[in-house]
Amino acid sequence: MTAAVSINASRLWQTLQTFATFGATSGGGVTRLALSEEDKQGRDTLLAWAQQAGFHCEVDELGNMFMRRPGIHPELAPVMIGSHGDSQPQGGNYDGIYGVLAGLEALRTLNDRDIQTERDILLVNWTNEEGARFAPAMLASGVWAGVFSRDYALGRRDRDGISVGEALRHIGYAGERPARAQPLHACYELHIEQGPILEEEGIGTGIVHAAMGQRWFEVTLTGFAAHAGTTPMDLRRDALCGFAELVLAVEKIGQQYGDDGRATVGMAQIAPGSRNVVPGAVFCSVEFRHPALPALDEMEAQLMLALEAIRLRHLQISSEKIFDYPPVKFDPACIARIEKAAHSLGYSQRRMVSGAGHDACYINRVAPTAMIFIPCVKGISHNEAERISPQWAEEGANVLLATLLLAANEV
Repeated sequence: MTAAVSINASRLWQTLQTFATFGATSGGGVTRLALSEEDKQGRDTLLAWAQQAGFHCEVDELGNMFMRRPGIHPELAPVMIGSHGDSQPQGGNYDGIYGVLAGLEALRTLNDRDIQTERDILLVNWTNEEGARFAPAMLASGVWAGVFSRDYALGRRDRDGISVGEALRHIGYAGERPARAQPLHACYELHIEQGPILEEEGIGTGIVHAAMGQRWFEVTLTGFAAHAGTTPMDLRRDALCGFAELVLAVEKIGQQYGDDGRATVGMAQIAPGSRNVVPGAVFCSVEFRHPALPALDEMEAQLMLALEAIRLRHLQISSEKIFDYPPVKFDPACIARIEKAAHSLGYSQRRMVSGAGHDACYINRVAPTAMIFIPCVKGISHNEAERISPQWAEEGANVLLATLLLAANEV
């Protein structure tokens, strides 16, 4: 049965193009930050599409949207699919939202074919996966999985001082349903790879069996703002020079771990930000990724040593670890269903590790979970140049649908 059922490819592609108008940028991408007006546009449209298809939608207290297609036996634990709708600033049109809309298309196809499943199917749109507006990333799925507390998440603030709770109320997505896990039979997240492997190897389906662990830090270096023309070099407490040392130290830490190591300083704010003032303070992010927990511990220890060395510049330094989760191993039974589904469709496949974090990484803590990847052009993501082909979109959605039919019909 699974090989005979395929999604409506043109309808899926049209929904993707429609969504790309919400926060569209001049460079062909989107800026659709979590809980922004652009995010509200997307949420309202997704809700309308789901209701038109006959799916009941509930919104929890973190704004997570759950759209349900009933099965024959509602007393059985459902199968969950989905991803997220928020983007990076000047991000791409497919990161996250492809998994949501491919999930919607799979459910629409079941309607079109009048196919009933034994179990309910839940389509979810998670809030603030990217962490671009509110840190840390995967905030709402983290609350749902018990990683973060509700109050911690609702109190997180963006650069303008607006809290998650305030933003939810502003766009009308502060739901009443508690943001906590429920029993699931299985959970699947379909996503673009965000890397070059599948395209380079000519493989259509990536079966994600593991994901890298991540650690995020926020660092503040405080010196003393002074006149750039009258302050001698040997009397300066230049926070930006200390920051420069930090950036190079972080790069060196990442390079020590070969192909598996990742180390990034992705954001910095310089104060006071005047061309003729010695910088008095720098706030920045530091991020490490690795698939092995001991390596992450070592990377963190080396960061602390680097910060101690920078203190010799007579700078005050504070650091906070704001995001920490260990490497992930996904559920073998969930992985096996994806492999069986891709094989039944005649699609090429390979197992792989995700270098990026995803909501599925947190859901895996409380429910059997796995991920499906499709290629993206040149592996480009978090960029306006992010692209996928209609064929890749179609095949990924077909794998998701075939996997759903396997999981949702297990009694």
